[in-house]
Amino acid sequence: MLNTIPGPDGPHAFAGNPLDRSEHLRGKPEKIQELLAASDSLFLPYWQLKPLFDPGESPRLHWVDGTVARPFVDQGVNWVFLGLRDGRAHFAFDVSILEEPEREGPFAGQGTFLDALRAAGSLNHEDAGLIAQSKSLIDWHSRRGFCSVCGSPTEMRQAGSSRHCTNEDCKAQHFPRTDPVVIMLAISKGRCLLGRQPFFPPHMFSALAGFIEPGESLEEAVRREVQEEAGVIVGDVHYHSSQPWPFPSSLMIGCICEATEDAIDVDGDELEEARWFDKDLVREALEGKRSDELWVPPPFAIAHQLIRSWVASDV
Repeated sequence: MLNTIPGPDGPHAFAGNPLDRSEHLRGKPEKIQELLAASDSLFLPYWQLKPLFDPGESPRLHWVDGTVARPFVDQGVNWVFLGLRDGRAHFAFDVSILEEPEREGPFAGQGTFLDALRAAGSLNHEDAGLIAQSKSLIDWHSRRGFCSVCGSPTEMRQAGSSRHCTNEDCKAQHFPRTDPVVIMLAISKGRCLLGRQPFFPPHMFSALAGFIEPGESLEEAVRREVQEEAGVIVGDVHYHSSQPWPFPSSLMIGCICEATEDAIDVDGDELEEARWFDKDLVREALEGKRSDELWVPPPFAIAHQLIRSWVASDV
């Protein structure tokens, strides 16, 4: 029965990257240098992990050309090759060396550096997908300046897709990581299980979620997390969809699961409350009604899409 629940209508937020990632070019330094110098290449600036957006009510990414970006690249800031679109190279680079980039320097009057999560609800799919890739990589480089094996400095390689230890006796290679997270909607008898964390706004409840542990399957992680957080026992697990989540770099793996024992026993650590909600109430919450009883995450979150898919089903 769980496999009758429909999947998403289209890509989730942060899953609409339009680029050809062109992995075959990353190991060709001469070609990358050619693209860095190309007059039509585009560069996305980041300041303290915030991308630059055009001014205006509907945020759109603000790309700059090489005349703006190259001085920063030449200074040794972190930069990454993102890929090609219609033969045009796209890069991202970090300008956090600036103190007030919106007031002085090449970005003054060009737009605003905004937190990507704050802007997520207004982004189009392409911009959100580009942020998912570029923000995760810029963040990773900022955290991996030293080798986790020997502690020596690392340097960027392969156009930003790896870092290598500079210690000749070590030479460890480091690659960006993505942390897998299961996020699941448990259902039982026409109801769904939602929980709330202490920092949630009043009346907000969401699907349960947790990181997958080493040596654990998706199904095992779903069952463990639901039992640990809410005390509910889960049987069948059905994969629904996934969503890149660049905060800092996770992959949200959405599942629908069926409770075999629905008594709730909240752990008190991850959740402050968990409740079963019937479909009529959840449907009204999705429509913006009953906000004094239940408020669900916004549409750009995969939790919202899991809930919406269940409400649209006959399960």
